[in-house]
Amino acid sequence: MEKIAWVTDSTCGLPQSFIEEHHIHVLPMIVDINNISYREDIEISKEEIYELLKQYGEGAKTSQPAYGEFVTLYEQLAEADTYDKVIAIHASSALTGTYQSSVSASQMVDLDVEVIDSKVGSFALGQMIRKGIHMAQTGKSMDEIVKTIHHYTDHLEMYLLPQSLEQMRKSGRVSTTQSVFANLLSINIILRFDKGKIIIDDKIRSKKKAVRYLFQAIDQAYNSGELTELGIMHAGAKERAEEWKQELLNMYENLKIQVEPLVPVAGVHAGHGTMAISWLKEN
Repeated sequence: MEKIAWVTDSTCGLPQSFIEEHHIHVLPMIVDINNISYREDIEISKEEIYELLKQYGEGAKTSQPAYGEFVTLYEQLAEADTYDKVIAIHASSALTGTYQSSVSASQMVDLDVEVIDSKVGSFALGQMIRKGIHMAQTGKSMDEIVKTIHHYTDHLEMYLLPQSLEQMRKSGRVSTTQSVFANLLSINIILRFDKGKIIIDDKIRSKKKAVRYLFQAIDQAYNSGELTELGIMHAGAKERAEEWKQELLNMYENLKIQVEPLVPVAGVHAGHGTMAISWLKEN
């Protein structure tokens, strides 16, 4: 059986217990809030980030790990002579340069490395790693695992419902004029990942209708057979996420649902209170 090392970044959303159990190498994203830089999940937790965001949202931003960290990691993996191959999966290359840094660094060592652009982040990215590790444990080859993961990068869904446009204005994602106009009209935007990029999927007048829109997307996917495991993500709104989970479990008893914090690379720009849903398509 091939010995495969797994490399990713902190946008994977995986719990620390799973990361430690499977010896996954995770490079931390950098979060800048109130002119202080933090290494995500090392110097600050996701929950702590969202608490700070409520008070210091103006100018908050994220950045990728330093290139030198990638080089050091790949050199260590090569020198250790413990693994036959490496699979690295990173957040969408349309949103961060993490993928490209990983590719460049991996080419500097004498090691068989496959770097994959997940075209997403958070729950869906974590699920790709979970499925890949399970395949490796059942004796699947690296080629089979990589092929399956690449399939999922084009067969996934992720929707975001920002709490308001105010934080997106603060982070420079929308203009002040757009924010004020939308807030006056009580417009809620639904964001969706499309081939690695975040697009506006719809604009809806009330929050209740916006939530219904997301639930309808879940209903359609579940009934078509493509949805078996759902991720509900929140930017500091765990109670609301648990309410969504319970409501959905009452509707779909066979649906597996996982609640987790939304990765800050998305949440910092979408704002405290943002909700998201995601899944890998199974057909």
